[in-house]
Amino acid sequence: MTQSYEVFLGCSIPNRFNNYESSMRAVAEALDIELLDFDGASCCGTVVLKSIDETSWLALSGRNIALAGSRGHDIVTPCNGCFSSLKDVDHVLHSHEEHRRQVNATLKKLGLEFSGDVKIRHFVEVLYDLKDQIEDKIVHRLDGLKIAFHPGCHLIRPSPVAEFDDPELPRKVDELLELTGAQSVPWGLKLRCCGSPLLISSEEVATSILKEKMESAREAGADCVVTNCPACHTQFDVQVLGMKDDEGVSLELPALFVTQILGVAMGLDRERLGFDLNRVSLAPVAEKLGLQ
Repeated sequence: MTQSYEVFLGCSIPNRFNNYESSMRAVAEALDIELLDFDGASCCGTVVLKSIDETSWLALSGRNIALAGSRGHDIVTPCNGCFSSLKDVDHVLHSHEEHRRQVNATLKKLGLEFSGDVKIRHFVEVLYDLKDQIEDKIVHRLDGLKIAFHPGCHLIRPSPVAEFDDPELPRKVDELLELTGAQSVPWGLKLRCCGSPLLISSEEVATSILKEKMESAREAGADCVVTNCPACHTQFDVQVLGMKDDEGVSLELPALFVTQILGVAMGLDRERLGFDLNRVSLAPVAEKLGLQ
């Protein structure tokens, strides 16, 4: 049975990470997931706007949610930041009548209304529900590949918000990755922030945080880092370039998206998986990924 969602790509994926979008669409097609282009979507507002102007943040994400609702669709997003913003706004508007009244007063001018009926899901949640189908479609096992999976902060935080997040999501993504035959290794700093949000204010601090993450992944014996967040991927596949430890040894590890790992194990079109757009060399894992 086909599942249909309005896909909320956000800002960074279409502009910087075509390999994430393309690999997501390839995996979705293979699993009979219909991703409908989100016509009329605006920026989600992100936590940055929330810290500056909560009213505008609520209105921005509230409009996106209402827009999908007006077409009778739920929302799926591959972006942790967008997931966080949309899910958090949905929670606030469900929980606070006055905020909901104010947002709906604004949305009324656009012919929209926040009804509270739209579900917001991260793409990895949708994939986990189809894990049996994914397992059946594995044709190229990634036996011997050791993955340091980084879920990213906005997939699992803030945890105190009821129904905001699924504390088991990192474990569930580990399960998805290990369907391929790869091992998702335990590593000490797995749940620590990658430092990406600090790039704006202090690249030095962001780099220091990333360095500690990469040392932790290396100590765990990981062959590569895998994530489901474009902002985190910026750290692991861009900011890490040229990074060395205190002894001058490179800390670069191939960085991939969850959808690229699943896609290659499912035997999907390599071009659509976008490996040529990954910045850190994939040479150390090319044989295990079947790219040679």
